Formats: sequence, C-alpha cells, structure tokens
Amino acid sequence: MPAARESLLDAAYTALVRRPWSAVRMVDVAAAAGVSRQTLYNEFGSKDGLARALVRREADGYLAGVDRALAAHSDPCDRLTATAEWTASAARGNVLVRAMLTGCWSERLPAPVLTAVPSSSAVPAQRRADGPLPSPGDFVTLVRDRAVTLLAGPATPKSDTAELARSCELAVRLALSCVAAPPGEGGVADLVRSALPRQAD
Repeated sequence: MPAARESLLDAAYTALVRRPWSAVRMVDVAAAAGVSRQTLYNEFGSKDGLARALVRREADGYLAGVDRALAAHSDPCDRLTATAEWTASAARGNVLVRAMLTGCWSERLPAPVLTAVPSSSAVPAQRRADGPLPSPGDFVTLVRDRAVTLLAGPATPKSDTAELARSCELAVRLALSCVAAPPGEGGVADLVRSALPRQAD
C-alpha cells in the first residue's frame, strides 16, 4: 500500500513541523492522511515504527538529492560544490535531515535509536526502516563514496582515488560545518571551491 504509506509519512512530517513529536497523535496522522488508524498501525506497527520510517524516508530523500547534485554537472569541482550546497540547503529546509546530519536531536523530534530494532512487519519498507539508521559519520561516508564512485574512472590509479576521496570528504565536512554555523557572503560554494585541491578539477 505505497500510496497510503507515503500519505501517512507526509501527514506525520507535517504534524512534526507544527508540534513536538511527543504531541503528535497517531489518530491525527491517520485522519490527515485519509486512512483508518488500523491502516496506520498495519503499515508501521507503532508510533516508534512511524518515526523510524519517517527518518528513513528523509534520509533516502537527502541521499537522492546528493545523487542529483553529483549528476548535474560534468566538472568534478562543480559536482562537489553542488553536493555541498544541497547538503546545506536540505538541512536548512528539513528538521529531520538537519538532525540526522548533525546528530543533534532536539526534544521536539523523534529520536529513534540508530541500531536495528526487532521487526515482525510484513511490510518490506517497514522492515527496511526497522534496520539500522545512518549516523552523521555514516552520511559522510555514504556521500563521499557516492562522489568517488562517480568521479573516479575505472583506470584511476589508487593514489589518485585516495586523493579524490579526501577531496570529496572535505567537501562534505565543509557542508556540515555550514549547517552548524551558516557562512556569510559567498556561502558554502565559495568555501568549497577555495578549499578543494586543484586535483579535484
């Protein structure tokens, strides 16, 4: 029931933006999505299951944006700059993405454990959501490795790949620093372009 699941996750996110997670009620999420409360429980199992699914969806959405940013340009430096800009923008616009990238979960947000939880769900998407959730360090690795895979050709020497990995990680970490302390004029793009070694070009 993918359409109902997405509607429920949309409703849960909208509710979260309006009030603390502790005040979000399952019955209200179901009503906002136009489904029964039983459907909500069938899909997610519990409020914790809903929280994990919501965090998983926002993590997947962030990583899909990383893939788009990396594919949007042909120049390696532009690709990494676009990825850093997306990271800062996504964190500004989405409270869950910001929490996932920084590890700073406020009392307003759900705070699911990052380790896998026992799952008896018959819903494949929920079994995935019940698996391990990425930590801030995991996101650095995931984004760095996506960038390296795209930028390094099959004939790239190992020493060049290692240097490229350092450049990719630098871009990601600079973006995360801009999430914590937004930059002034020029923004994240100027910081990344000035910091990346020329070998990334």
